[in-house]
Amino acid sequence: MSSIHTNASAMSALSTLRNINNSLASTQDRISSGLKIASGKDNAAYFSISETMSSDSRIYKAIDESLTLTQNSISAARLGAETVKDLASEFVERVAFAQGGTEETRTEVQAELDELAARIQTTIDQATFNGSDLVNGTSAVTVVTGISRDAAGSITTTTVSFDQQDLGAIQSTLAGIDLTTASTTALMETALQNAEGALSDAIDSATAFGIAEKSVEMQKEFLSELTDKIDAGVGGMVDANMEEEAARLQALQVQQQLATQSLSIANQSPQNILSLFR
Repeated sequence: MSSIHTNASAMSALSTLRNINNSLASTQDRISSGLKIASGKDNAAYFSISETMSSDSRIYKAIDESLTLTQNSISAARLGAETVKDLASEFVERVAFAQGGTEETRTEVQAELDELAARIQTTIDQATFNGSDLVNGTSAVTVVTGISRDAAGSITTTTVSFDQQDLGAIQSTLAGIDLTTASTTALMETALQNAEGALSDAIDSATAFGIAEKSVEMQKEFLSELTDKIDAGVGGMVDANMEEEAARLQALQVQQQLATQSLSIANQSPQNILSLFR
């Protein structure tokens, strides 16, 4: 039955075309954005999870940048400690050389020791990075290395600690050694023992900085790999499969053309009714 009030065929064709156009628009959005989940309306659960994970990834990247500064500060301090260790070793050698020597020998060696002590002080003064001084104290330094998120969504920070090293005390010990006043064998032996003790402290300081730097370096490597895994996981949830979307786009374009033709045919029905009365 034909009707001039209701064209059921046109209504059906129009509904089909409308659905196809909606699907086509969604597919074009996914292709243009590269995302299959761009907002909460696409998939509320995945959107919430992906946004939380993306936030964690950004936090880890920020912490990694901060660790870079810390690593550079420790590296500068380690270089300073190792240089002080080398100079202290040379200092011990000169004190050992002066053992049992004449007063003239001790005076000449003392001049060398004074120069070494001055070089050690210069090294300590320069062993800083961006104003961070880790070589003139003994306080513990706490560094944030990451975050931990529990099932309820609250986060806490994870940290690692290391101690500053007092290279200034080592310099003071060495600078205080005066062979010109060591008039006896016992005093010369005491000077050598003091120099050896300062060298041992310098070795311990260089070792401590090396351990701290390695710890930070390993944490940075872990954060780099962790953020890659998180980003890949987020991508797996929200990224569009471009091959599938391209194939879907072509299919919808063909469907759109067919639906348009179907609607055109359905809209000709009233014209056919008019033809009966001519």
